[in-house]
Amino acid sequence: MMWDSVSYFILVPMVYMAFAALIIGLIYKLLLVYFSPGMKGITPVFPQKGPKLLGIITDAFFLPTTFKKQKIFWLMILIFHIAFVLLFVGHLELIAEFKWIQVVPHQVFLGAGAIGIVLMITTLYFLFRRFGHPYRRISVPEDYIVLLVLFFCIMFGSILHLADRYSDYGSVLHVGVQSYRSYLWGLFTFQPDLSYLISETSHFTILVLHVLFANIFLIMFPFTKMVHSVFTFLAHNRKRM
Repeated sequence: MMWDSVSYFILVPMVYMAFAALIIGLIYKLLLVYFSPGMKGITPVFPQKGPKLLGIITDAFFLPTTFKKQKIFWLMILIFHIAFVLLFVGHLELIAEFKWIQVVPHQVFLGAGAIGIVLMITTLYFLFRRFGHPYRRISVPEDYIVLLVLFFCIMFGSILHLADRYSDYGSVLHVGVQSYRSYLWGLFTFQPDLSYLISETSHFTILVLHVLFANIFLIMFPFTKMVHSVFTFLAHNRKRM
């Protein structure tokens, strides 16, 4: 069936393609920055107060300049990044069991569904913020597209999690953690295997859509403004030279 071929492509070959595009794109960007001509005669943007490393960490993680100018935006950024880290930890648990994550015993994912909802709200905030003045003037189509892609990726992932955890039809929608681990560990070890416990359940279309948007996001990431997260420490280091 055509659907079988399409879903397999999205869940296996396209995942490898997406990570390859992500890695190659990041290397390209790093090389672009490394070989770009340096600017001479630049003085530090920030005053040299206290240890330089501490200043870089403070600027990168706590965004004091943003806090002074746009407190709501600062709060949304902080919440988004904290939730994203917790989401990343949850996906690690879907690859393999890590005892250090289960120091406090919990079901996968952390947050009982709240993390996905928080990420959807903050992503929508960043999206609609770009329609306002003056951000609309400095926004390009890719700024809107990448946020929409991220939103749909999170939304479909949240549907899977919330339906599994809270729906009366959980027994139908339920896919055990071990089934996901078998799939993801197979990808990680280059021995992909789509268990019938995943492909034959009623949630399968939602899973395919979730992975599809995740793949698109990974492919787009190095070529959007979101790549700033990779360069944040280098940028803050430059400002404090």
